Amino acid sequence: MTRRLTLLFLALMLPSPVLGQELQGTLKKIKDTSTIVIGYTEISRPFSFVGEDGKPAGYSIDLCMRIVAGVQQQLGLRDLQVKWIPVTVENRIPLLVKGTIDIECGSTTNTLSRQEQVDFSQLTFVDAGKLLVKAGSGIRGIGDLGNKRVAVIPGTTTEKVLTQSLQRRYVNADIIKVKEPADGLTALENGTADAYASDEVLLVGLALTAKDPTALRLTEQYFSYEPYGLMVRRGDAAFRLTVNRVLSRLYRSEQIVEIFAKWFGRLGKPSGLLQAMYILNGLPD
Repeated sequence: MTRRLTLLFLALMLPSPVLGQELQGTLKKIKDTSTIVIGYTEISRPFSFVGEDGKPAGYSIDLCMRIVAGVQQQLGLRDLQVKWIPVTVENRIPLLVKGTIDIECGSTTNTLSRQEQVDFSQLTFVDAGKLLVKAGSGIRGIGDLGNKRVAVIPGTTTEKVLTQSLQRRYVNADIIKVKEPADGLTALENGTADAYASDEVLLVGLALTAKDPTALRLTEQYFSYEPYGLMVRRGDAAFRLTVNRVLSRLYRSEQIVEIFAKWFGRLGKPSGLLQAMYILNGLPD
C-alpha cells in the first residue's frame, strides 16, 4: 500500500502534458488573454484580402482559422477571440518581432535572410515569379525587358530576385516601385509600365480585376521560386510546433483539397509541385 501511494504521489508531481506543463511565449500570451492576434495582408488575393463582408478572407486565412481551432483545443479554452490586424510588406516583420501580432497570414516567402528575424511554419504554398504584360507586347520573359519599365512592390522577394535576374542577363530596365498590386495593374493599363512583376497566382487574381482581362497575359518564363509560409516569432518552438501540427494534419486530410478548390478552382487541380509539397509536409504525429 505504501509503495502504491508513493508511486501515485510521484505521478501527481510529474508535469502533465495537458495540465501541468508550464506554458511560455505565444501560447502563454494566448492563454492569459484568451485572444490570438493575426496579422493579414489586405491586398494579396486570393491568399489574404478583405472580403465583400469586410472581413479577412482567402486561402491563408482559412489555414489560420484551422490553426486558431487547434490552439483553442490544445489550451482548453472555451472561447478564443481572434483579433485581426492589417499588415504591409514594410511592417509585417517588425509587428511580429514586437509582439503586436502572434502570426502573419498572407503570402510571405520563406527566405534565409528573413529567418534571421522570424521563424516560419511549414510551407503553405509554392509559387513562382512571372510578369504580367499587355497582350501583343512581345515580352516573353526577363530577357525582353531591355529599355522597358517594370513595376514591382519594394521590399518583396520579387523585387530582389527581379533585380538580380536583370543584372545576370545584363538587361537594362527601369524599375518602377509601386505600393500595392492595384497600382502595378494601373501602371500597366495606363502605359506608365510595360510589365508588372509578382508571383504567378497573385498575378492571376489581379488580372481578373482588370478593366479588360483579355488585354493582358502572363509570360511563360519564371524568374523566381517562392515558397510561402506563415510567420511566427523566432525561437518560439512550442507555438511553431502547434502551428505545424495543425498544418500537417490538414495536409494529410481531404480538407486541403477543398480549401485549394475554394480559392484556386479556376486554375484546375494543384500542380505536381504543390501536391508534392502537401505530401512532404504532411508529417506524422
